[in-house]
Amino acid sequence: MARELPVLTSKAQIDAFLWNTVDAVLVLRFGRAHDPHCMQLDDVLARAAVDVSRFARIALVDAEAGGAAVYVEYLDVRVMPACVFFFNATHIKMDAGTADHSKWVGPFASKQDFIDVVETIYRGAMRGKLIVTCPLPRDRIPHYELLYHSF
Repeated sequence: MARELPVLTSKAQIDAFLWNTVDAVLVLRFGRAHDPHCMQLDDVLARAAVDVSRFARIALVDAEAGGAAVYVEYLDVRVMPACVFFFNATHIKMDAGTADHSKWVGPFASKQDFIDVVETIYRGAMRGKLIVTCPLPRDRIPHYELLYHSF
């Protein structure tokens, strides 16, 4: 059964979620509500929310909301959708064989892929690790080429 996920639109709401999530993984999905890739990811997250509720909390962050711009810029969310993971208000990174370890960019292929990633992050964070290795095979990890422009 799918669960309705909370939508955060301001820095204060994001901060409250971040600081009030204790001994659980906090998954923040940054994106736009009308984007087809975001809607696909939201469906996967909603279906998995009940299964991971013992060790994770999930929230959607509207990247177009003015209050969320601080986190969008700080976490360098340029390609959406992007999932960022926290544990006890600490940013947890994941080595998925991509150029960016700080977030998961793109939708998950299945509900089980998302559950596997969150469970791996939870187990690593409980052991004090700040970066974990992605449990998924390379063919199920979305790859995006990051282009950097000199300013």
